[in-house]
Amino acid sequence: MARKSSRSSSRGTSDPTPFMSPNGGRRGGSNGGSHGKHGKGKLTGKQILLIVIAAFVVLCLIAQCSGGSKSPSSQPTTTQSASGEPTASGSSSAASAAPSESASDTQSAPSQTDTAQTGSTDGGNLAQTVLDELAVQDPASKAGYSRDQFGAAWSDVDHNGCDTRNDILKRDMTNVTFKDNTHDCVVLTGTLNDPYTGKTIAFERGQDTSKAVQIDHVVALSNAWQTGAQNLSADQRLQLANDPYNLLAVDGPANQEKSDSDAASWLPSNTAFDCEYVARQIGVKHKYALWVTAGEKSAMQTVLATCPSQSVPTDGGVSDGAKAATQQLAAQNSAAQQSAAQDSAAQDSAAQSQATQDSQAQVTGSSSSDGSDVYYKNCSAARAAGKAPLYAGQPGYRAGLDRDNDGVACETGK
Repeated sequence: MARKSSRSSSRGTSDPTPFMSPNGGRRGGSNGGSHGKHGKGKLTGKQILLIVIAAFVVLCLIAQCSGGSKSPSSQPTTTQSASGEPTASGSSSAASAAPSESASDTQSAPSQTDTAQTGSTDGGNLAQTVLDELAVQDPASKAGYSRDQFGAAWSDVDHNGCDTRNDILKRDMTNVTFKDNTHDCVVLTGTLNDPYTGKTIAFERGQDTSKAVQIDHVVALSNAWQTGAQNLSADQRLQLANDPYNLLAVDGPANQEKSDSDAASWLPSNTAFDCEYVARQIGVKHKYALWVTAGEKSAMQTVLATCPSQSVPTDGGVSDGAKAATQQLAAQNSAAQQSAAQDSAAQDSAAQSQATQDSQAQVTGSSSSDGSDVYYKNCSAARAAGKAPLYAGQPGYRAGLDRDNDGVACETGK
């Protein structure tokens, strides 16, 4: 009991207000202990006040943290769009989404700029329309031109590990094989349906055979130099010289014949390809801001008049339609070559047969392996063969030719 009284007194002293008995006296002794026992768990006024203050502080802190997580931009604000219409900015996530899109646009801009620095081919548009957009000027001086002005030949400008020549051979030929351990970067053999001539060419890599298939600049570099390329940067000229859009694998002799000619001076012998050839030249000149001469434009217009719906090619290589036409021409050429070969063989056979018949008209017979059995139809044949007169026992002698039976046939004067 003493422990309880002591504990009750201790709890009682923590309350500044003394408990009073009903008669106004102080409670103490066992009554105080009794209060301590039955009042266990009840809070004093001071404790309640401290709890209230603590709760208020906690609520303030929570409110402050919640408010601090919101950026000013998360509050609904009114901004003005590019069109001038007011727009509301919503949550912070919406606000942060906009910069992300802007960053994406900014990152894509360099590639667009790189493409734009050499312009567009205007592919897909009517070739005649694009031609009319090109400037018409006299050719500039060729002074200062060299192949080196367009960078190293067949540079790997796309950084795929292969030089440009092999890239184009691989693109334009069929049945292609490659040198081992070159990552398919060195073409060994292939078949080309040549768009310039309509021929089918079997390509084989080699010192004396590779020239059968050459890579042509559709707009020749010398022509490009004289129609505006000298105003391009070195990098732009390097791109022009290695641009797959301006390159075709073609028959070697046809490429040599073309040289640096424009459309006014040279067109493919395969007339089925003329329209696409001219349209590609127009696309190249549009892309690199080159001009055309008056004569060149006139020649292009003449070609396009035969194909008014011809559009500028959208990408490199020969179109499927032109490929089909070239393959058809190649088949026709092959059939014609076979027919000509057959005719020639027939003529040779006929000539040989006639020669044999003419010979037999003079000398008809056959000889044994030792040449002893010879037959002459008459003495004229023997004389034509230079064998008259014939003596008994000689090859070709027979009684029918020895009219007087003296052992000598076809004597002179008989």
